[in-house]
Amino acid sequence: MVKIMGLETENKDIETNLREIARGLLKDKKVDVIIGYMEGTLPMLSQPIIIDSEEDVEKLIWNNLCYVNLAKYLVPRVPKFVDSEKGNLTVGVVSKGCVGRALIHLASENKIKLDEIKIIGIPCNGVVNRQRIEMEIGEKEILEVSVSGNNVIVKGKDFEKEFPFDEYMNDLCKTCKIRKPPLVSKAPDLCVGECEEYSNIVDDFSDIAEFEALTPEEKWNQITEELSVCTRCYACREACPMCYCNLCFVDQNKPVWFGKTTDLPDVFVYHLIRAMHMAGRCVACGACSLVCPVGIDLNKINRKLEKIVKERFNFTSGLDPDVLPPMVDFKMEDAQEFMLEED
Repeated sequence: MVKIMGLETENKDIETNLREIARGLLKDKKVDVIIGYMEGTLPMLSQPIIIDSEEDVEKLIWNNLCYVNLAKYLVPRVPKFVDSEKGNLTVGVVSKGCVGRALIHLASENKIKLDEIKIIGIPCNGVVNRQRIEMEIGEKEILEVSVSGNNVIVKGKDFEKEFPFDEYMNDLCKTCKIRKPPLVSKAPDLCVGECEEYSNIVDDFSDIAEFEALTPEEKWNQITEELSVCTRCYACREACPMCYCNLCFVDQNKPVWFGKTTDLPDVFVYHLIRAMHMAGRCVACGACSLVCPVGIDLNKINRKLEKIVKERFNFTSGLDPDVLPPMVDFKMEDAQEFMLEED
């Protein structure tokens, strides 16, 4: 998973190349602004940054805490980057594989225009599941996080602990098949940096094999246990680039689709309806689970739906802006076993 050179060296190379490309784009006026990552205000976090000058390029970083899907900042819920004189600005987006997929998929749903963005491709080497580390550290305050070799070093006032990166990497990163942004044939100038052409994605979905082997009752119990701690904070929705509706179904007052309590039935309806909205659209960035304050692993549900869509429609989201996701498209030969034919 991690190259022999070591994670620290690999991250530095990615960051150096990223800054060089960003500086060139701004200098040549190929983009007006760039959305990327910067150091966070807390040791276990990075945060988004928007820059518009060469001087600010040095603020751009890459490390294994850059889990935010930056495509979120281009969806319709956020005002477009517009200048009173220039009109719509061209935006460069620092993109690992899942961010590039999100941008391409949003274009397929006509939510962004590819000619107004520039994908700055980086070869993602995975992000840390910071929640697992925080749970193991407990109530102690984390003051410093660094990488040495292939280990994540966490330091506090009275402790220092090493976490093997391969073991504490986000589960979705372990099975990721699209580490670099996909190339788009009709827009050869869309992607700069490291991008890759993907034809047919082969995924055995081994990460959910254990869950699939459970009986229906065992699955129900496991999902119930996971969702029972949900506080309905909607952090998962706010982090997801595909949740861009101006009015979410959970916020509607007329009609009221279900209650707004944290009772288990209301929690279940929220998560299952949202999961259906993600079918064929999720780009497996894991942002929803990584921002959950109580550590719910929503990837189990999303990956199961991803597998169903792959098996039924041979579809992988975020590869081609001209191909609509299955839930908003149909073909005459689609299987319709849910409909009964009359004798």
